[in-house]
Amino acid sequence: MRERSGWLWRWTPAASMLAVSLISYIDRNTLALLAPAILRETGLSGEQYGWIISAFSLTYMVANPVWGRILDRAGLRAGMTAAVSCWTLASVAHAFAVGLWSFGAARAVLGFGEGATFPGGLRTVVQTLPGELRGRGLAVAYSGGSLGAVITPLIVTPIFLWWGWRGAFWFTGLIGAAWVAMWAVISRRPDIRAVQERRRHAVGPGPNLRDRSLWAFMSAYALGALPLGFVLYSAALYLAGPLGRTQEFIGKVLWIPPLGWEAGYFVWGWLSDHHPGARGRLIAACGVLNFAFAAAPLVHNTFAVLGLMSLALFVASGFVVLSVAYATSVYSIDHAGLIAGAGAGSWSAMVAMAMPLFGRLFDQHRYALAFWIATAVPVVGWAGWMALSKKAADA
Repeated sequence: MRERSGWLWRWTPAASMLAVSLISYIDRNTLALLAPAILRETGLSGEQYGWIISAFSLTYMVANPVWGRILDRAGLRAGMTAAVSCWTLASVAHAFAVGLWSFGAARAVLGFGEGATFPGGLRTVVQTLPGELRGRGLAVAYSGGSLGAVITPLIVTPIFLWWGWRGAFWFTGLIGAAWVAMWAVISRRPDIRAVQERRRHAVGPGPNLRDRSLWAFMSAYALGALPLGFVLYSAALYLAGPLGRTQEFIGKVLWIPPLGWEAGYFVWGWLSDHHPGARGRLIAACGVLNFAFAAAPLVHNTFAVLGLMSLALFVASGFVVLSVAYATSVYSIDHAGLIAGAGAGSWSAMVAMAMPLFGRLFDQHRYALAFWIATAVPVVGWAGWMALSKKAADA
C-alpha cells in the first residue's frame, strides 16, 4: 500500500514541474542552439534575431503574472494543462516559419504559454511540500530549465543533423504532448486538484506595486539574472562568430554553461533552507561573483569562455532562488503563483529590452561591450535590492 507520506509521493509533484520546466527550456533553447543555421538559411540578421527573442520575452513577461493569478485562483490541474497545450502547438509552428514575422508570431505564442512554467513550479511547491523543504523543492521544480539547457544540444543536434532544424521543432512538440498526457494522471492527486478556498480575510499580504519589497525582489530577479538570457540566447552566435566554431561543434559543447545553472539551483536552494537569516549576504555574494563574467571577451580559449559562462549562470540562479525565497518570506504563500509570475515576468521584460541591443552589438562585432553590459546589469540589480529591501524593512 502506498504511503502518502513517503518520499516518492512527496516529491512527485515537484518532479513533474521539473519535467515541465525542462520541456519549456528545450522548446526555447532549440531556436538559440540552431540560430547560426537558421539565420544562414533564412537570411535573418542578428538584430532581427534579437527582435524574435523579444517577441517571446514580451508575451512571456505579460503571461507570467496572468498565469500566476490563474493558477492561484483556478488551480494547477486545468491551468497547467491549458498552458502546456498552448506552447506545444506554438513550438511545432516554428517548423513552418520562414522569416521575421512568422518566427516572431510563433515565438510570441510560445512565450505566452510558457509564462505558466515558473508560477506553476512555485505554486506546486508551496501547495505540496512543507515549509522546511520549499527551498529545495523550488530548486527541483526550477532546475528543469537548466537541465533542459544542458540536454538540448545533446538531443537536438543529432535531430538537426538527421532531419534539419524544422524536424527539431516537431520533436519539441512531441515531448510537450507527452507531458500533457503524463500530467493528466499525476494531477489527479488531491493536493494538486484542490483549488484553494476563498477566504473572507487574507492570511497575509500580497504583492503591491507601491511596496518597496516587491521592487527589491524584482530588482534582484530581473537584473541579477539577465546573464541567464544573454548566455542562453547569444552563446551559440558568439561561438560561431569570433571563435569560429561550427554548428556541429557548438552542439557538442553548449551543454557546458547550463551545468553552472543546474548546480546553482541546488547549492543556493540548500543554503537558503539552512541559512534563511543569511539571504542578504548570499545575494551580496552573488553580486561579487558576477564580476568574473567581465573577463569572458578577454580570453580566446573556447573552453575558458564556456567556463565563465557557466559561472555566470551559477550566479544568475543564485539571484533567482534567493530573491524568490526573500519574496515568499515577505508575502503570503497564497500568492505564490503571482510572486513567481512577477519575478519571471520582470526578468523577461529585461531580456526583451536587452536582446535587440545585444543582437545589434553582435552585428557590429562589438562583442566585448555586450559582455560588459551583461556583467554590469546584475550589479545594478544587487544594489537596487539592497537599497529597496532596507527601505522596506525600515518602513
